[in-house]
This record gives sequence, structure tokens and C-alpha cells, in this order.
Amino acid sequence: MAGKFLVSLTSGKNDTDKATVGFVVANAAVASGQETVIFLNIEGAYLASKGYAEDIHEEGFAPLKQLMDQFVEAGGILWVCSPCFKKRGLEEENLIEGALIVGGAKLVEFLSQGAASITY
Repeated sequence: MAGKFLVSLTSGKNDTDKATVGFVVANAAVASGQETVIFLNIEGAYLASKGYAEDIHEEGFAPLKQLMDQFVEAGGILWVCSPCFKKRGLEEENLIEGALIVGGAKLVEFLSQGAASITY
């Protein structure tokens, strides 16, 4: 039986290393059969906007946009913190493919099902 794994990603261009490593770990989790959710919150909410991650490429890693696409294509779940998204004036019509805006209750529900969690 597959487990549940959550990556809480609080970084975007303010810390591209954390943003990149968060997706690297999430890709490893989904590839190992875990039901994997990335929760984009705080500055990480910007990653849900089309075009934002296009120029992020940490040395030694694949480009962030490629890692994000791989995650969604592999069946990873991408949630975006609703209040974080709204606070930053982001537009729903600019959401990247596979992203879903959710509230805290959805996150609590997933975690209460025994999901392991890590934050970047």
C-alpha cells in the first residue's frame, strides 16, 4: 500500500535552492509510489503562476520548470494555498497546469491521513 507524502514549499525566487530541492524530493516520493502532494505556500505560491519558474535553474539540478512538469506528469498533486495566492494578487487564469487552489482544511485532511511531511 502506498503511503502519503507532503512537501510544503514556502520558497520561490527568494530561495531558488529550496524551491528546486523541494521538487527534487517530491519527484523521488512520487516515483517511489507515494501519494505525493506539494503545497505551495507563502513565497512558494508564486510558483503556481505561468512563466514564474521558467528562468530558475540551480547548478547541479534540472531546471525547476522541468522538475515541476515531471512531478505533475508522474501523478503528483499540486496544491496552492488560497490565502497566500490571494495575498500576492495572483490570478487564477494564470495558474500552471495541474495546480489547484485549496484552503487549509484540505491540507489538514491530507495530513490527518498519516502523511509524512517536509518543508522547504
